[in-house]
Amino acid sequence: MVAIIEKPSLWRRASLVLRGFDGPLAFAVFLLACAGLLIMYSSGYDHGTRFFDHGRNMLIAGAIMFVVAQIPPQRLMLLAVPLYTLGVALLIAVALFGITKKGARRWVNVGVVIQPSEILKIAMPLMLAWWFQKREGQLRPLDFLVAGALLALPVGLIMKQPDLGTSLLVLAAGLAVIFFAGLSWKLILPPVLLGLVGMALLVVFEPGLCAEGVRWPVLHDYQQQRVCTLLDPTRDPLGKGFHIIQGMIAIGSGGVFGKGFMQGTQTHLEFIPERTTDFIFAAFSEEFGLVGNLALIAAFVFLVLRGLTIALEAPTLFARLLAGSVTMIFFTYAFVNMGMVSGILPVVGVPLPFISYGGTAMVTLGLGLGILMSIAKSKRLVQT
Repeated sequence: MVAIIEKPSLWRRASLVLRGFDGPLAFAVFLLACAGLLIMYSSGYDHGTRFFDHGRNMLIAGAIMFVVAQIPPQRLMLLAVPLYTLGVALLIAVALFGITKKGARRWVNVGVVIQPSEILKIAMPLMLAWWFQKREGQLRPLDFLVAGALLALPVGLIMKQPDLGTSLLVLAAGLAVIFFAGLSWKLILPPVLLGLVGMALLVVFEPGLCAEGVRWPVLHDYQQQRVCTLLDPTRDPLGKGFHIIQGMIAIGSGGVFGKGFMQGTQTHLEFIPERTTDFIFAAFSEEFGLVGNLALIAAFVFLVLRGLTIALEAPTLFARLLAGSVTMIFFTYAFVNMGMVSGILPVVGVPLPFISYGGTAMVTLGLGLGILMSIAKSKRLVQT
């Protein structure tokens, strides 16, 4: 008697591959991607192939997400130390013989020109999640100090380039892991309170601190100027304050319902600088108004909440820390970009996830989504 094995249908095989993908997370990303394509078509209509390139970058990010989602979190943990070591080694190479563009040394030629700091956006949370997983159940204060040192090394190297935006993202990703690992509030509150006091003093003494010839320690001149411009954009309205002023004008002119698709005058008359990249939120606000902004923010909030839910339900400490940190990367991207365009944060080079144009950032976002999908899939497999 010969056994007949029925060959599974194409739909059956596809469903096996897609099983475990988190539907709510995918839906939130789909909404954000649609919003990004819509505003990119309007703001980038005279930027050649920028709209089509943005769509291509999204497809590449989607493919990366799909591939990474097939890798179990246990396999991802094996990449933590090698990827972190490679990233730090490349950052040291940048410091020694990197390529300088526009006054910043951020690139290195290894056959192709790459920006190593982008690697650390994912390598940093991987490394710290691995570190705390190895010490699960026996954490001591020394372990948190070591984690802080592992975080401080790449952040310091990135700030030295200088690249304030990327260093903030890497710092936020690392601090999220340390916080979720159980860092005591007694250690968190003092630096937070100190920072608040420092900001209050900065506002009070701003005229003297931002006077001509005054130099601040630690910060580069251009970083100091960004902070001073944030406090008073009108001190140089046609120069350093131009970005913030035009961004706020565009946001305010959108009103409640916006001027309509393709009707943004600040956008199409090119008053908004970098309208397809860092300041695309201003273009979106002008055309879709307060209602559009609330819908966009709601989509980001849903994305973050879904990511944190995946983190809470993750089967291992490594997966929980990694999912929580990756989710906070999305939050930091969105919060910093919207904040700088709205004039409540200094202008730094941070794109708006899935909305701003940029291939490197889109690849990083695809990696992050793939990690979240992988962790969500592992949770479902454990349950079944």
